[in-house]
Amino acid sequence: MTRPLKIVVSGPVGAGKTTFIRTLSETPVLDTEAEPSEDIGKATTTVAFDFGTMHLDDLPVHLYGTPGQDRFDFMWDILCQGALGLVMLVAGDRPGDFPKARSIFEFVTSRHPVPFIIGVTRQDLERVWEPEDVADYFELPTSHVVGLNATDAEQSTLTLVRMLELIQDITPIRRTA
Repeated sequence: MTRPLKIVVSGPVGAGKTTFIRTLSETPVLDTEAEPSEDIGKATTTVAFDFGTMHLDDLPVHLYGTPGQDRFDFMWDILCQGALGLVMLVAGDRPGDFPKARSIFEFVTSRHPVPFIIGVTRQDLERVWEPEDVADYFELPTSHVVGLNATDAEQSTLTLVRMLELIQDITPIRRTA
């Protein structure tokens, strides 16, 4: 049996982490959604982690979503242990959250230097930052930043595939149903 690839999905509150995992998971997602204790702009938030599973070709993939609030930063560290890669999501229509995303990104990658991709969510909306502009903000090559709608299975899969392609020079992997 092939050992599952562990991928961590992180980002600020409201970036689309839970949605991304729900979109990709082939099994019911284990989540820890709870009512927030403060106003964060939404009714529920992840307080420990999200977990979903999928397959790319015949490779099993485990997706672990982190909480987005600073007070749960200990979970960022725990969930990244043993990870093969990181998908960092930022909401393209919320540039005010970019400093928070950068902080999470730097926290995670300084402790767990893994291949990563930045996914700029909400590309289906008007007035959203383009991936190239987010790459400039993060001072990264454009090859490390992609745009997506986290509710779209094809776009979410392509984001994950792009991250895996950065790990090694492999033929693009396609999701199997």
